[in-house]
Amino acid sequence: MGKIITAQRKENEAQLAETYIRTYILFPSGLLGLLAMIIGILALVYQLFVETYDEWTFLKSSGLMLAGILLGWGQTRYHRYLFRAFPEFWASRMRSSSSRGTQRLKKASVEVELRHAGRSLVPLVYVLGIGCLIGLSAWSFSSGSLDYMAAFALPWAGFFWGKLFTWRSVIPPLTGKK
Repeated sequence: MGKIITAQRKENEAQLAETYIRTYILFPSGLLGLLAMIIGILALVYQLFVETYDEWTFLKSSGLMLAGILLGWGQTRYHRYLFRAFPEFWASRMRSSSSRGTQRLKKASVEVELRHAGRSLVPLVYVLGIGCLIGLSAWSFSSGSLDYMAAFALPWAGFFWGKLFTWRSVIPPLTGKK
């Protein structure tokens, strides 16, 4: 009887983790990626009509998108590792996000703490990734090849869409049929 309960509990944890990822990672990534892409494309169209648009503009805007996609892919690889190895981490986040008021304070202390090799380096890698995107954006804008809106929106569009499409292979979209 104990094995059945444990198996059902693990299945429930995985289901909660999947729900958290769909709600708090995939949906915002798709929305923010679309918004950043629209802003970046409109800035490139503006640059086409008002300023100079040359091969460097194309190369740098493509490079910024690629850098964003690579960083989004890298972050998703880490999140997928957590999803496989520690589904209870994502499930606890789902439980704490669904609780309200004083319940949230009580359940916050119950959250799962991650313990794996390299855990102390994760914040440093996140700061370096953000710094890389901002640095590449500033460099491409300061060199005069890109408008500032395109330079700062395109890498984030790549980042969020890189996350979205990397997760899509793990967690397929919901369908109406069950």
